Amino acid sequence: QVQLVESGGGLVQAGGSLRLSCAASGRTFNRYSMAWFRQAPGKEREFVAAISWIGGRIYYGDSVKGRFTISRDNAKNTVYLQMNSLKPEDTAVYYCAADTSSFLHTSETDFGSWGQGTQVTVSS
Repeated sequence: QVQLVESGGGLVQAGGSLRLSCAASGRTFNRYSMAWFRQAPGKEREFVAAISWIGGRIYYGDSVKGRFTISRDNAKNTVYLQMNSLKPEDTAVYYCAADTSSFLHTSETDFGSWGQGTQVTVSS
C-alpha cells in the first residue's frame, strides 16, 4: 500500500480558492489511480474527482464540475486538487485515496489506501 498525506486545507470565504495537495510515499506512485473524496458532518463520503495513472482520464463529481481541477505530478509523487469558486456547501473533510487498478474508479470501496484528511471550511 501507499502512504498518503494531505495538506492545504483551511478556512476561506465563499468565492475563494484553495489548492489541496496529497503526497504519496513509494516508488510506484505512477501506477496508482488517485482520487479525492469529501465528507461533510452528518453526510456520507462523496466522490469529488479522480485521475488515472498518467492523467489521461479524469472524472469529476457533478457538484464540483467546472470549479475543481485534479492534477498529478508523478515526479513529485503528488496529486493536487485546485478548488475555485468555493461555496459553503463545499465545507468538508477532504480525503486523498489511491487505487492500483488500471480502471479509473469513482466508488470509495475501490480505493485501498487513504490519507488522514484535511479540513476545508468555506464561510458565507
